[in-house]
Amino acid sequence: MKKTAASKKSAAADRASTTEEAPATEKAPAARKSAAAKKTATAKKAPAKKAPAKKAPAKKAPAKKASARKAAPLKRQAPAKKPAVVPKKAAAAVKGVAPAKTVAPKPPRGESRTALVRRARRINRELAEVYPYAHPELDFENPFQLVVATVLSAQTTDLRVNQTTPALFAKYPTPEDLAAAVPEEVEEILRPTGFFRAKTKSVIGLSKALAEDFGGEVPGRLEDLVKLPGVGRKTAFVVLGNAFGRPGISVDTHFQRLVRRWRWTEETDPDKIEAAVGALFPKSDWTDLSHHVIWHGRRICHARKPACGACPIAPLCPAYGEGETDPEKAKKLLKYEKGGFPGQRLKPPQAYLDAGGKPAPPMGAG
Repeated sequence: MKKTAASKKSAAADRASTTEEAPATEKAPAARKSAAAKKTATAKKAPAKKAPAKKAPAKKAPAKKASARKAAPLKRQAPAKKPAVVPKKAAAAVKGVAPAKTVAPKPPRGESRTALVRRARRINRELAEVYPYAHPELDFENPFQLVVATVLSAQTTDLRVNQTTPALFAKYPTPEDLAAAVPEEVEEILRPTGFFRAKTKSVIGLSKALAEDFGGEVPGRLEDLVKLPGVGRKTAFVVLGNAFGRPGISVDTHFQRLVRRWRWTEETDPDKIEAAVGALFPKSDWTDLSHHVIWHGRRICHARKPACGACPIAPLCPAYGEGETDPEKAKKLLKYEKGGFPGQRLKPPQAYLDAGGKPAPPMGAG
C-alpha cells in the first residue's frame, strides 16, 4: 500500500512536472516566433532604413558625375585659352594699332540708313576741307581734249596721259584732224600709255563720230556721249561734270575701292556703285564728291597700304587699321603734294598752285 501511495505520488509529480513544462515548451516556440517576428520586423525596418542610405549614395553619385561634368568643361576650356592668342598675333601684325575695336574692318551691323547717309556726307565734308583745290587731274583746254584724255587714262596714270597728250593735240588739234590721222602715227605717240593700239582705234573712232554725227563738237548729253567709241558712263560723267558743269559721279578704280572700304555700298558693278552712292548725296555734290574720293585714294587711302595714321577721316572709317597706323610711318606713305611731291598735271589750276601744289614734269624731264 505504501508502494502504491508512493507510486501515485511520483505519478502525480510526473504529471505536475509535465504540466509545468508544457507551458515552457509552448512558450519557447512563441518566444521563437516572437523573436523571429522581431527579427523579421527588424529586418524589414532595417532595409527601410538602409534603403535611403543606398539612395543617398545614389544621389551622391550623380553629384560626383555632375562635378565631373563641371570639371570636364574646365579642362576643355583650357585649350580654348590658347587660340585666344591668335587675335593678339593678328593685331600685332598691324603696327601701332590703338584699341582693337578701331581695327575692326566692319562697321556696327546695326547702322541705319540715316546713320549711313550722315556718315557719308560728313566724310565728304571732311575731305572737302582737306582738298579744297580738288580738280580733274587731266590736262585739257576744251571738251574734245578732255574726252580724248579720259579715254587714254584707262589702265594708266593721269600723269602719263598728261605727258603724252601735248604731242598728240599739237599734231591733231581738232576731231577732224584726228579722224583723218594715220593709225600707225597715232600709235607711236600713244605707246607710253599702254594698250596703244586699242586706244588709237578708240580715239580715231570717236573723232570720226564727232566729225560726222555732231558737227565736230562734243555733245553735252549722257545718251550721246556713251555712243562714242571707247566712251562709257565714267568717261561721260567726267566730261559732263568738268567740261559742261553737269553733275555726275565718276566711278574709277579709286572710287570703287574707297566707297566699299567705307561701307557706303557692297556693290561691285560700277553702274550699281554709281546708283548706290548717288542716292546718299544731293545731285549737286556728285562732281566734287568724285574729286574728293579719287584724290583721297591717290594720296592717302592707297590700295595696298593705306596711310591710316595720317588719315583725316580715320574716326569715321570702319576700315581703320588696314594700313599703317603709326603717324610718323604713315606720313612717309603720302603721295603727291601731301607727301611734298609734284602732282599729275603739267598745267594745274592756279588754286592748286596757290595751295602749295607742284606741277608735274613733262615727258622725259628728270
